[in-house]
Amino acid sequence: MAAAAAGRWWALVLAVAVLLGPGRVVANTEGDALYSLRQSLKDANNVLQSWDPTLVNPCTWFHVTCNNDNSVIRVDLGNAQLSGVLVPQLGQLKNLQYLELYSNNISGTIPPELGNLTNLVSLDLYMNNFSGSIPGSLGNLLKLRFLRLNNNSLVGQIPESLTNISTLQVLDLSNNNLSGQVPSTGSFSLFTPISFANNPLLCGPGTSKPCPGAPPFSPPPPYNPPSPPTTSTGASSTGAIAGGVAAGAALVFAVPAIAFAMWRRRKPEEHFFDVPAEEDPEVHLGQLKKFSLRELQVATDNFSNKNILGRGGFGKVYKGRLADGSLVAVKRLKEERTPGGELQFQTEVEMISMAVHRNLLRLRGFCMTPTERLLVYPYMANGSVASRLRERQPNEPPLNWETRRRIALGSARGLSYLHDHCDPKIIHRDVKAANILLDEDFEAVVGDFGLAKLMDYKDTHVTTAVRGTIGHIAPEYLSTGKSSEKTDVFGYGIMLLELITGQRAFDLARLANDDDVMLLDWVKGLLKEKKVEMLVDPDLESYQETEVENLIQVALLCTQGSPLDRPKMSEVVRMLEGDGLAERWDEWQKVEVVRQEAESAPLRNDWIVDSTYNLRAVELSGPR
Repeated sequence: MAAAAAGRWWALVLAVAVLLGPGRVVANTEGDALYSLRQSLKDANNVLQSWDPTLVNPCTWFHVTCNNDNSVIRVDLGNAQLSGVLVPQLGQLKNLQYLELYSNNISGTIPPELGNLTNLVSLDLYMNNFSGSIPGSLGNLLKLRFLRLNNNSLVGQIPESLTNISTLQVLDLSNNNLSGQVPSTGSFSLFTPISFANNPLLCGPGTSKPCPGAPPFSPPPPYNPPSPPTTSTGASSTGAIAGGVAAGAALVFAVPAIAFAMWRRRKPEEHFFDVPAEEDPEVHLGQLKKFSLRELQVATDNFSNKNILGRGGFGKVYKGRLADGSLVAVKRLKEERTPGGELQFQTEVEMISMAVHRNLLRLRGFCMTPTERLLVYPYMANGSVASRLRERQPNEPPLNWETRRRIALGSARGLSYLHDHCDPKIIHRDVKAANILLDEDFEAVVGDFGLAKLMDYKDTHVTTAVRGTIGHIAPEYLSTGKSSEKTDVFGYGIMLLELITGQRAFDLARLANDDDVMLLDWVKGLLKEKKVEMLVDPDLESYQETEVENLIQVALLCTQGSPLDRPKMSEVVRMLEGDGLAERWDEWQKVEVVRQEAESAPLRNDWIVDSTYNLRAVELSGPR
């Protein structure tokens, strides 16, 4: 009897071990690895305070993301003011896809054990103090798409093994002390000198100087369009005559074509045309393709109106299908260009293409002619946040609360990357729900970033060109024309209110239903009176009231009148992750009480209330 009872007890223990053991072991292994990292880092701001080794797994820690199997897939510690060194135990995070440790003060060498992270998609260690060489084991990361090690103190040669990573889309090794010849085979054949800039000891085709003993670089051969087939093989004199005839014929056709083009440029009609000089051979800038205008004409059915996806301040967007069957969105920048400036435009496009982040819309390619500028992006089947909030089809379910929270966090991460991790930084200048797109998993993807810079490149002396959408424009930007990252923070705060209410910025003012109450004061009042249900989108069937209140608090912090009082986007990300919002809100409330006492008759801010009550939401462009 006792033996039978003991047998049943051991069977129960074994069953529990089988059910819970493997997951617990995996979780503890990953937790131990991350805790080793915490012990090795100096955390002046207590960013890692929640990394508690006594918890069953690290999935509840801040800045750690897990999948449904409780395996760590993402570590986000960018711009956290961490110092110290990395630990080899990081190589035990077998399911890790994103390792984001950029913009810290981490030193020491890059552990070779990172080469064990075979599921890694993005490795971002840039803007630290890493020394030593690049581990050759990183060549084992065959799923890697983004490798950014720039702005460190790395030395030695670039490992040849990295050329085996066929999936690599973005490579940045600039601003180090690397030496030797830049590999030019495999995936490295696609990358341009910008990926290796400011490494004085590098040489080879990927740089601007040849290696010692190698022949000097020869200029690329001029492009000669194929000549018409001939029926005879005459002597050289015959070829010269034929060439002269061809040149004369080209001149005869070119003069009317140029005159026709100049006449058409004066017309506001939206026709596209090519001239023979625009038929450049296909070139690539890294993974960025240069399309011909004719190729995009075919893809969009000659820019048919039936393919228009949307219109904005920068132009129209067309749906297209390329020759390989892939769907794209083609944006035609609406301001016409005078001949010239192609090189500067191409340089700006390449810089934008280097801004690659999960929450940023990736530029796939561009088209550039003397009169046209077109940008090619992946097609986003789920449209924009604005269309899902206000223009969804009857068969499309509304965005649930969890999806809206993820959109808020994802778009904040994308904007934070533009502000803090692009050199030079990129100011969006038109943050709104219509410019936040949704991928197939309903993850937020920030679109239209960098376009303001592209559109203004010809008039760099103009500093008062206001671009954006009324209701989303920060007051200081509207009054002075000077933008900064804090103007984006303001627009983001209004976008959060769009997410919560489902209303566009203009219509939000009507919710207040009081000509004497400013919108944001009305929102503050509802929050104070615990009446947030009056703000929540009627399409939301269920939501956490505390989470709604937290999001409203973030929105109000982002839309403060003074740009100096608004948080940075990196701080917004942390608040949305649950780190520091309560303290920031308490501090803001104390200041608000003092301000209200000092301002017995506050001035009206007509940038978002009834001065725009009866106006239609329009896009602003051009100097003001």
